[in-house]
Amino acid sequence: MSDLKDRLRTDLTAAMKERDSLRASTLRMVLSAISRAETAGKQAKELSDAEVQSVITSESKKRREAAEAYESGNRPELAQKEQDEAAILADYLPEPLGADEVTALVSEAITEVGVAGEGMRGMGKVMGLLKPRTEGRVDGAALAAEVRKQLGA
Repeated sequence: MSDLKDRLRTDLTAAMKERDSLRASTLRMVLSAISRAETAGKQAKELSDAEVQSVITSESKKRREAAEAYESGNRPELAQKEQDEAAILADYLPEPLGADEVTALVSEAITEVGVAGEGMRGMGKVMGLLKPRTEGRVDGAALAAEVRKQLGA
């Protein structure tokens, strides 16, 4: 079993003992999503830490998007709940990259792949190189936007 999944279960037990209902419900939700991912497909499998982290990232993104939707729908109390859940999930994710770090990584990748000056034709190569390096640490859309910007598209 993955260490991250064990940590989630241990933290769920602690949250239940402390009667922290928001934390407990958030951890139950993410453990449920992990269980669904493990049983999805033709054969059940045990997820690795990287795969568990991917599920947590996905759930965190859902919370951020829901908070934005609630904000635009003038429902601040529901938006706050979603933001609180996203903050809890952030404890289980690696430190996100800052804008300067993303810019530097994209520049290095463009140089490494050797697609400078090729325009958008090199985007797939650059993204293919960057995706595994930045998994869970930066939003894919923000990464793609920076690549487009630096490739001059």
